[in-house]
Amino acid sequence: MRSKFRIPAAVLSGVLALATLTGCGGDSGSGASGGQVKIMVGGLDKVIYLPAMLTQKLGYFKEEGLDVQLLTEPAGVQATTSLVSGDVQGVVGFYDHTLDLQVKGKQVESVVQFSHAPGEVEVVSNKAAAELTSPKNFKGKKLGVTGLGSSTDFLTKYLGVNAGVSTKEFSTVAVGAGQTFISALEQGSIEGGMTTDPTVAQILDKKIGKVLIDMRTPEGSQQALGGPYPSSSLYMNTEWVNGHKETVQKLANAFVKTLRWMDSHTPEEIAAKMPADYAQGGKELYAESIKSTLPMFTTDGVMPAGGPETVERVLKAFNPNLKNADVDLEKTYTSEFVKKVK
Repeated sequence: MRSKFRIPAAVLSGVLALATLTGCGGDSGSGASGGQVKIMVGGLDKVIYLPAMLTQKLGYFKEEGLDVQLLTEPAGVQATTSLVSGDVQGVVGFYDHTLDLQVKGKQVESVVQFSHAPGEVEVVSNKAAAELTSPKNFKGKKLGVTGLGSSTDFLTKYLGVNAGVSTKEFSTVAVGAGQTFISALEQGSIEGGMTTDPTVAQILDKKIGKVLIDMRTPEGSQQALGGPYPSSSLYMNTEWVNGHKETVQKLANAFVKTLRWMDSHTPEEIAAKMPADYAQGGKELYAESIKSTLPMFTTDGVMPAGGPETVERVLKAFNPNLKNADVDLEKTYTSEFVKKVK
């Protein structure tokens, strides 16, 4: 899936600085100094990124001889910044950032695809529910997203544009996830917004909002976006992947084991493996949020057929940087490593 490419000097210097820091000219089976690989997650407690912490808890990284340090940022766009700057070797975030980065001259690729649906939900506050019944009503509204330039921002803009509402006719507001999103909805700072579980489950439990569009399943993705929408993934700088194939294979082994484990266990069993503080709404509600989101996950880490094309179409509908750009989709992902998992 990958081929030779050129990257800007600023990005190249970041990669070289990282290579110096890690002392890895080739691959000795470790991702960084002392065998440590740093992975930034766009919200460790979000169910859509559950495989990251679950892999750690199941001990699969250690089984592969890896010392993985999981870091967290509230939004995927911030996690991407950490990758480009060379602070981390990988990101668990939305695949769509690989397309956005490519047109900006940065070559990044998904190496394990966790999902074939966004796992996102557009919710509306009870106060605004009567007038905000579909994306056609986005005009004049303030809609919450995790961060500007994040995947929730991308998808919100697409839903509006696809319904005939210009991105200039409504506002996306960065409110994060969890309690900050809930507070913004309660206080009326936003009329609606896009978020994930467990935030969705808490909003419904508190009876402060309703589901407007549900994209936690392949069927929901098809209905809202017109096809499979690969989202949560492990993506890395292509240059780093090419120089550390043994490490990347070990990461793929660990994550695919986790996806298979998730497929054969109940939401309650999955919840029991996660940190207790992730279940802020209680154990039962947390397990319910996992149950609602499980359909989005793949069982093999392979990019779903037609998925990259759907993502490209969605992004080009509203993103001026991508609209007239030629995107080489084959350079945005690889199934080389997941297909080798035994």
